[in-house]
Amino acid sequence: MKTPHFAPRMALLATLLTLVVGCSKTTGIGGAAGDASPETLKANAQFAQELKLDDAQDFEDAKRGFIAKPTGQIKAADGTVLKDFEVYAFLDGKAPDTVNPSLWRHAQLNAQIGLFKVTDGVYQLRGFDIANMTLIEGKTGWIVVDPLTARETSAAALAFARQHLGDKPVSAVIITHAHADHFGGVLGIVTPQEVAARKLPVVASEGFLEEATSENVMVGTGMARRSIYQFGRDLPRTAKGNVDTGLGKDVAYGSIGIMAPNHLIEQPEQKLQLDGVDFVFYNVPGAECPAEMTFSIPALKLYDGAENLSQQMHNLLPVRGAKVRDALRWSNYMDQALVQTQGAEIYIGSHNWPVWGNANIRKLVTMHRDVYKYTHDQTVRLINAGYTPREIADAVKLPKSLSEFFGVRGYYGDLRHNVKAVYQFYMGAYDGNPANLNPLPPQESAKRYLELLGGADKAVAAAQAAFDVGDYRWAAELLNHAVFGDPSAKSAKELLARTYEQMGYQAEAATWRNSYLTAAQELRNGPPTKGVSKAMMIEMLLQTPMERFLEAMAAGLNGPDAEGKDLKVNLVLTDLKESYVLWIENAVLHFKRAEPAPDANATLALTKDIFVKMIAGTAGVKDTLMSDDLKVTGSKIDLVRFFGLIDKAPGTFPIVTK
Repeated sequence: MKTPHFAPRMALLATLLTLVVGCSKTTGIGGAAGDASPETLKANAQFAQELKLDDAQDFEDAKRGFIAKPTGQIKAADGTVLKDFEVYAFLDGKAPDTVNPSLWRHAQLNAQIGLFKVTDGVYQLRGFDIANMTLIEGKTGWIVVDPLTARETSAAALAFARQHLGDKPVSAVIITHAHADHFGGVLGIVTPQEVAARKLPVVASEGFLEEATSENVMVGTGMARRSIYQFGRDLPRTAKGNVDTGLGKDVAYGSIGIMAPNHLIEQPEQKLQLDGVDFVFYNVPGAECPAEMTFSIPALKLYDGAENLSQQMHNLLPVRGAKVRDALRWSNYMDQALVQTQGAEIYIGSHNWPVWGNANIRKLVTMHRDVYKYTHDQTVRLINAGYTPREIADAVKLPKSLSEFFGVRGYYGDLRHNVKAVYQFYMGAYDGNPANLNPLPPQESAKRYLELLGGADKAVAAAQAAFDVGDYRWAAELLNHAVFGDPSAKSAKELLARTYEQMGYQAEAATWRNSYLTAAQELRNGPPTKGVSKAMMIEMLLQTPMERFLEAMAAGLNGPDAEGKDLKVNLVLTDLKESYVLWIENAVLHFKRAEPAPDANATLALTKDIFVKMIAGTAGVKDTLMSDDLKVTGSKIDLVRFFGLIDKAPGTFPIVTK
């Protein structure tokens, strides 16, 4: 059984006991990335034959309006490289054997980075992060749309634009949706003090702040760990590693902040003038993001599809994990977009490159409408015919009219994964077969399969035979049992790593390629020594409502250890003049906003700033033991006992070995 690797969640324990949170150690078994097998060469050659990969229109659009390209690197304050503008220079010429030729083409398109003029008064910065930053010229300055993931990349992008377009101030900020790659860099372009002093509009849709903060607190650790797979964070940028993410080039893991909007889009259609520019906003929640909006600028005949519309099939359920998305609602939004784009001559989005010409725009919208509707309807049809998720994923194929259109091919999402998402949306994860109501845990099941097969060596031999004929799905299934059932079987790990490599080399979806190749890397070298640190999210966490933190604390309570415990703690936030009572009852952590309880075991009084640093694991002695802003009354021993029951996963747990 997989044993959770936890250290105490709250750094209060670190404060009182100078606790050091441990991380898993990387251990390698050797091996290096292999070459493409004959079967992979055949599979990729088939892709090249079936698609018109020499169609030049997308490349013309991706390069149109080019002004300048950045060079060098963007670094964090500690010297960590967040962005290297030369790292994808290898994306040139014909697809190598180790990359699906369709994905190679898409990766080359996303590698057209720099500052681009879209039309008079509208510019885009692409390749500074996974997303685009758009600048719209107002009467007094720049209206900035989607200020990237990190403060460092956002500041660099705006500085680069000012270098070529003039040193104009920011006059408004538009945040299209509540995913971090579209708001996390906002503090790199404007400060809260400047917003208040200059009364700058910050526009987002209803529910933005709640959704933006909740996703990154409750299951942020697990989702961040899996995001390393999805985005290929630790893969080398080579033809045998990370070539793209689908949505754009690599993610900048820098300093993430947030800013509360002062203008909310709450109506399905809402007009708003920003710095002399007339916008029409469309509130479209619950499809690509729980809180999202698109917009048009009628005077410029421009439509911004945010992330509901991009240059590939999107995820209905990301491989990193998230709430399942509504394919039917997404399709309906695209149907509405056909009306909204009737007069549009320019499309821009939060990712990828623009499209010019009304007919081209409407075709892109139509194809997106129909790919989500087809996926939804055909999955539901087969659900009602009694098929299970894995069966449906193998059965559903796109019609030729959709599959030949590059703008809806599965570079980020994947049809097979999206089919399973539709199934889960309506039916849940259970497939209806009672054998799957209470199956054995993977490790126990694997041990029994190996016993039945006659040991790991027999499984590896059978897998090798499958590998040799290119039956990689079956080889992976056999070897997964071998590795889970006998983690010491080095030959199984290496062959599984080689199998995942071939599956990655064949994958059209960048997310699948990155996942397969990261799995191969982990099989050879072990899990990462560092997860995605909460320290880089300090600026965002400071804006997160206290209730979200306390909900996450409750979800981190070690229930078995808390059984029979009766502890109560007062939490007083001195700067906010707020107090909460936290107590354990029936091995459940409850909380309520209330005056301090006189019967509490202990009272912890501190500022929210220190509290957030403690959660992020960055609070040191000066912040805590030597700070006048932190005081403990009552039993310090009980306080340590209370917070010692709250686990914190370091985000380095193994994924493919146990």
